[in-house]
Amino acid sequence: QVQLVESGGGLVQAGGSLRLSCEVSGTTFSRLNMGWFRQDPGKEREFVSAISRVGLNAYYADSVKGRFTIARDNVNNEVYLQMNNLKPDDTAVYYCAAGDNQDVRRWNGYDYWGQGAQVTVSS
Repeated sequence: QVQLVESGGGLVQAGGSLRLSCEVSGTTFSRLNMGWFRQDPGKEREFVSAISRVGLNAYYADSVKGRFTIARDNVNNEVYLQMNNLKPDDTAVYYCAAGDNQDVRRWNGYDYWGQGAQVTVSS
């Protein structure tokens, strides 16, 4: 059974930082691309960031570029999203995702999903 367990969400004031973690078990982590998506009520699921299998390539949505950093640890089977200079419009439920998909920016190419972590940024 493949499981993705997220942690690190919370409430933070604008300008603050949070670090999301996603621990993967039940599969060979290093064969999977890893991505982060977010969704706020009434909005479509939005691509945030992704990282390739061995961490050679990283991808970011324009809205978070320069503020967020993605990383993976293939020894401990974890992927991280460091979020700095958070803004109120970053408020959403953040989901980590895993898959062997070709296009890491598309949500429907991923096979496994975390349970979601609420991130709330206040003014």
